[in-house]
This record gives sequence, C-alpha cells and structure tokens, in this order.
Amino acid sequence: MHSKSYLTVRYAETDRMGVAHHSNYPIWYEVGRTDYIKLFGIKCSEMEEAGIMMPLINLSCTYKFPAVYEDNIIVRTWVISLRPAHIEFTYTLKRINDDGTETELGYGTTEHGFVDSKTFRPCSLKKRMPELYERIKATL
Repeated sequence: MHSKSYLTVRYAETDRMGVAHHSNYPIWYEVGRTDYIKLFGIKCSEMEEAGIMMPLINLSCTYKFPAVYEDNIIVRTWVISLRPAHIEFTYTLKRINDDGTETELGYGTTEHGFVDSKTFRPCSLKKRMPELYERIKATL
C-alpha cells in the first residue's frame, strides 16, 4: 500500500535557474508521509494529541534529475520497516510529463522513532495504538 501526493513546484522552491532546491525534497517527503498516515483514518496531529510524536532519526535523498518551476510531481510513499518504537518510510518523486508518462526525479527514505510527547522518551506504537500498528504492519 502506498500514498500518492500531487504537487506543483512553486517559484519560491526554485533557485535562480528555475530548478527546485534540494532542500525541498524532505518537505515533499513530509507531505507524502502525512498523506500515508491519513490512509489509515488518522492524522499525524491526532497521533500527537494521543501523546505520540515521530522525530526524524535519519534522512537520505538521491537526486537523479532536477524538478523545475511548474513541474507537476507525484510523491509515492510507503512503509518499508515497522517496529514498535521505529518506522521507516521510502519515497519516490516523479515528474508527470505532458503525455502522462512519469520521469523519476529522485527517491529517499526517512526513519522515525515513536516518542512520548511529554517525556520525549521512546514509546511503543504497538502498545499505545495497537490497531494502527497492526494495520500498518499488515501492509508490509
């Protein structure tokens, strides 16, 4: 199971050459991650209200081709690893060409821990939100 997030590269996201700055990719990954969590009927903000936060542990980005101003892009997001206190997402970022084909622009991963929102100590998603944990686990 994966989510699909559609974006258009905005002028503010580009440099003087009209190329999307590399720092936007993690932001686009966040859009994908948020949309992925919504597939399970919950928002990230609701997880936080329930006392669970997902701080970033690791981030990797691989850039193949540049995204440019006004490109229509799609971010596909899915989970590749889930443990009670840890989750790893992977992303592909593609340009949607005028003819409907797609060109891969890059890909990446993010790793997050689950922590208690008050203590920032690791916590178990499996214990705190067992239904969500099992639903995500079933997609692997």
